[in-house]
Amino acid sequence: MSESESEMVGGRRRRCCHRTSLIWHLKHNACSIAVLIGFTWTSWHFIHQQLLKRCIGALQDGHFVPNLTLGAPVIESLRKHTKAYLDCHLMVTNPLDYVEPLGKAGASGFTFHVEASRDNWQELVQRIKSKGMKPGVSLKPGTPIEEVYPLLDGENSVELVLVMTVEPGFGGQKFMPEMMDKVRTLRKKYPSLDIEVDGGLGPSTIEAASSAGANCVVAGSSVFGAPDPAQVISLMRNSVEEAQKRS
Repeated sequence: MSESESEMVGGRRRRCCHRTSLIWHLKHNACSIAVLIGFTWTSWHFIHQQLLKRCIGALQDGHFVPNLTLGAPVIESLRKHTKAYLDCHLMVTNPLDYVEPLGKAGASGFTFHVEASRDNWQELVQRIKSKGMKPGVSLKPGTPIEEVYPLLDGENSVELVLVMTVEPGFGGQKFMPEMMDKVRTLRKKYPSLDIEVDGGLGPSTIEAASSAGANCVVAGSSVFGAPDPAQVISLMRNSVEEAQKRS
């Protein structure tokens, strides 16, 4: 790993999120598996091999979270080479500042954090939709799930909720199983909602997420640290499919 791909945190070198997320859309209703990977020529080759239909970019401003990552120019570059759904997870303090540039860059989805948008989420959602993007909201582990209800119950609502299962900002963290209570609560209250989970997902934790009701799953280290990434992807995909059949 290069110096640009790591950062000292608390005396330890931690992997940074200088990367994108890749999502495999399944034929089942709103079911997808996402793989968080380094944005390199190898990963781009992997995208084409897997015939991906959806990609997610993690945008971090170095303020809302300590890390600093890709922005609209990367999304614009990706759009020139793919018709895939380009989703953006905004881990930033002022998401309104990014609506215009990401819309122009060709982003398809725009997921912001409720913690950064408590006072202006209605305007934010309206602007996101006006640029032709799908709005989503994310929440940190310490944020009560009730904070996203107004964004789902109103007339101008979001279309996806991303439940962070680690603290946002760095990869390779341990999955927080207690966050599945949020997923179960959301699934019971909103049966048709797209519910995504991000952080610490892999073969040992996917069952907890899928059985709780998550239908969009993001994984990174567990896939590309495996001897056979495709096998891990298949395992997670099957877990989500089977959970949907049981529901």
